[in-house]
Amino acid sequence: MGGLPTAYRILHDGPADGRVALTYDARLLRRKRLVTETGEPFLVDLPQTLSLDAGDVFVLDDGRLIAVGAADEPLMRVTGDLVRLAWHVGNRHAPCAVEPGALIVQREKVMRAMLEQLGATVTDFDGPFTPEGGAYGHGRTMGHDHSHSHEH
Repeated sequence: MGGLPTAYRILHDGPADGRVALTYDARLLRRKRLVTETGEPFLVDLPQTLSLDAGDVFVLDDGRLIAVGAADEPLMRVTGDLVRLAWHVGNRHAPCAVEPGALIVQREKVMRAMLEQLGATVTDFDGPFTPEGGAYGHGRTMGHDHSHSHEH
């Protein structure tokens, strides 16, 4: 993958010379070839896998700064008994954005069937997805399991 400008680090905010739009799943990365919105390819080679947020900036070795944006993706707006529905979404460790009066989850037929069975109204739409971060820090819960107690 040589010859392309490479990002070895990121900044968590700042000005940028370009932009790359990534879905929520694509914003979890370590090494990858990406293409800016203007068609310029570059490589990402980070020291560890990171969960990137919209607004993070790749620092390329040629000095350019490329901002990360949240790409539109297939989503579902969920309304109904939000406390009960949020419990069931969380129990499945599914990423979820919380809006006034609605939950936003990735479009998926098994999740839709469960939510509708629970009495939810589910509406499809496409948009950027930025779910709530993990309870134990910023970003995703990444591999959180239940083989331990939550007592601290």
